[in-house]
Amino acid sequence: MTTNTSSSDINRKDYVFAITIIGLFFFIFGFVTWLNGVLIPFLKTACELNDFQAYFVTAAFYISYFVMALPSSVILKKTGFKFGMSLGLWVMAVGAFIFIPAALTRTYGLFLTGLFVQGTGLALLQTAVNPYVTIIGPRESAAKRISIMGIANKFAGVIAPIILASFVLKDSSILEQKLAQTADSASRAVILNEMARNVIMPYIVMAIILVLLGLLLKFVHLPEVDTEAEDETVGVANLKKTSIWQFPHLLLGVLTLFFYVGVEVIAGDTIIRYGQSLKIPMESAKYFTSLTMTSMIIGYLLGIILIPKYLKQANALKICTILGVIFSLGAILIPADKAFIMPFIDLVTFKPLHLILPVTVLFVALMGLANSLVWPAVWPLALNGVGRFTKTASAMLIMAIAGGSLIPLLYGKLVVLYSTQPAYWLCVPCYLVIMFYAFIGHKIGLRNEG
Repeated sequence: MTTNTSSSDINRKDYVFAITIIGLFFFIFGFVTWLNGVLIPFLKTACELNDFQAYFVTAAFYISYFVMALPSSVILKKTGFKFGMSLGLWVMAVGAFIFIPAALTRTYGLFLTGLFVQGTGLALLQTAVNPYVTIIGPRESAAKRISIMGIANKFAGVIAPIILASFVLKDSSILEQKLAQTADSASRAVILNEMARNVIMPYIVMAIILVLLGLLLKFVHLPEVDTEAEDETVGVANLKKTSIWQFPHLLLGVLTLFFYVGVEVIAGDTIIRYGQSLKIPMESAKYFTSLTMTSMIIGYLLGIILIPKYLKQANALKICTILGVIFSLGAILIPADKAFIMPFIDLVTFKPLHLILPVTVLFVALMGLANSLVWPAVWPLALNGVGRFTKTASAMLIMAIAGGSLIPLLYGKLVVLYSTQPAYWLCVPCYLVIMFYAFIGHKIGLRNEG
């Protein structure tokens, strides 16, 4: 049983506990989401796909946010934030279980179905959690709180690909050599079936953990924030508005997040495949997503230190968009044959490594730094002044995650038409859209309101 309260009424003990629980959820988001970087090359081989077909992994996962975000808002209005979070975890568990028959039959459509269902659960969970962490404390420090959540999310993104790769990509170079030497379709099917079944155990474990976490949440105390009460703090102008469509800064925020999530997914989920295309061994390439996540964590740490005391949320967003354009051009223009050896530590085994890292790949990883404070800054800017429309506004912002479905798919098509490196030109207009919101868009419709 939860008690409805406005954000200003939550005591410090409840506030700290709530932030801790939400941090756990953001870890789960990251763990599930950033497995796609490994699944793309894995399923490309196991299901015999081309690059465009392989990027339907991200399409199936992220399109669920567009389809399910508004229904999630309706569910949350009936269940409240807390039970909605439990429900989201259980739906994600169902998606994980679907991977079992998908692997046993090596059916790409079933894999995509499992990813869609997982995305559906995440849509419900994110529709609840993102506004919750935004309004549970002072709005001017919301980007700082979301940055703390982002560290949990991206730390999971650092270790998740390594863990999954240790299962599904083990002996991958040996299997690929066997496939290259095997022309007989029946023999190839045996090798590929063996490879596909490597995914079963990790997803069984994931499903069990998600079910248990959903049950655990039912027994913990988590304050229920009343978004209707937020109207009292946002001025008279909000009370005169009758529709979500009367907030242009919100609508532009939705568009901004669409392009942001697209470019974030490109930076995190294409980088392993990009490394492979440059003839980097999988022993090194499998860590590349972790490099992107590490650069995002560095950005989040800077956000925690600097926001709001030294840096306003809007200014942080401006800096990130400028860096995004610079790093994108670096990834595109640096010759692909320029590389260096980078020391790295496997955070699962704590084994020191020396990665072969092309400079162009490093710039893709650095896009994580440029992306780090976009999500934390856009959410509070977009939700500024929406008051009683917060849950619906949140659902619309979550729908924008569909950018992670369509934009990486377009990247995959560009790879097929041209090649992996020039396909990153797609990132430049994405950052320019975000830049418009950072400098102008977030102010539209708010200039004359008290």
